[in-house]
Amino acid sequence: MSDDARPRLREATGRAVPQQPRPVTLFTGQWADLPFTEVCRLAGSWGYDGLEIACWGDHFDVVQAAADPAYVQAKKDVLAEHGLGCWAISNHLSGQAVGDATIDQRHQNMLPPRVWGDGDPEGVRQRAAEEMKTTARAAAAFGVGTVVGFTGSAIWHYLAMFPPVGDDVIRAGYQDFADRWNPVLDVFEEVGVRFAHEVHPSEIAYDYWSTKATLEAIGHRKGFGLNFDPSHMLWQGLDYVGFLHDFGPLISNVHCKDTKLRMRDGRNSVLGSHLPWADPRRGWDFISTGHGDMRWEDIFRMLNHIGYTGPVSVEWEDAGMDRLDGAPEALDFIRSMNAITPSAAAFDAAFSSAG
Repeated sequence: MSDDARPRLREATGRAVPQQPRPVTLFTGQWADLPFTEVCRLAGSWGYDGLEIACWGDHFDVVQAAADPAYVQAKKDVLAEHGLGCWAISNHLSGQAVGDATIDQRHQNMLPPRVWGDGDPEGVRQRAAEEMKTTARAAAAFGVGTVVGFTGSAIWHYLAMFPPVGDDVIRAGYQDFADRWNPVLDVFEEVGVRFAHEVHPSEIAYDYWSTKATLEAIGHRKGFGLNFDPSHMLWQGLDYVGFLHDFGPLISNVHCKDTKLRMRDGRNSVLGSHLPWADPRRGWDFISTGHGDMRWEDIFRMLNHIGYTGPVSVEWEDAGMDRLDGAPEALDFIRSMNAITPSAAAFDAAFSSAG
């Protein structure tokens, strides 16, 4: 597309036109058993553009990053050595503990000792909130504008609505979210970083209408955006392409992993039956990107429509496929989807008479 056609298209449609393919990154959360240097080596050798760095393992310590420029520079040097960039960091684990109604051994297993402390539930929530504030400062120091993560939820355990629960209890849950996260978001906005909440079961926003209620609870703050991960929406029966359209301006990061539905025999449940990943009795499972039931072409066309130019991040969770084979395959697939861009010739022709 010619340089002069692009502004005319933007003026006519009211949305930006991507200047170049979105960077494809690898989310390191499922690779935290490997040293950061090794993940960089692998991702660089496969041809990824960069990493979405998880704040666990040895990949990124937010306390060190917020306080020590030398630590930040060392991380940047390793990325540069392997030809990688970074557009987002992720701290799902500490974010989860900010708002969860129940704090137990699951949180102890995933939280840094400084956040878990003595395990007193309210103390854990408060320390997790401070960790998320530090994460915002660490992101700013690292030069990235997005932190991806979870929020936890005070009301997720009421999902079945039985025993009966009153609407006042649900409203109080959204208020609890606002009370706990507004001080955190104050810091995000102060340092110019956006928190991208991953809409996901077990969170305060897990589907379309709960996302609406979450945004209303905090007054649609600028520091609160969304991470779009359609894999969690497909098995819920949501129109994930419509979600992307309606919440387009809030999308700050995109996760790419696929979902396969296994509802053939009438025995498998979308609730998963407490069965392990990859068990064929589950009603759904994560699967290698491009091998499941996701309408990827529709997703990427909608990303173009809303003018999203940020990273698309491969999140590897296919328990039935070796990640060393699957991650480079997923990269090739996402590259092919990324190539679905508006036709330069068609746009130039459409606007040639406009002068």
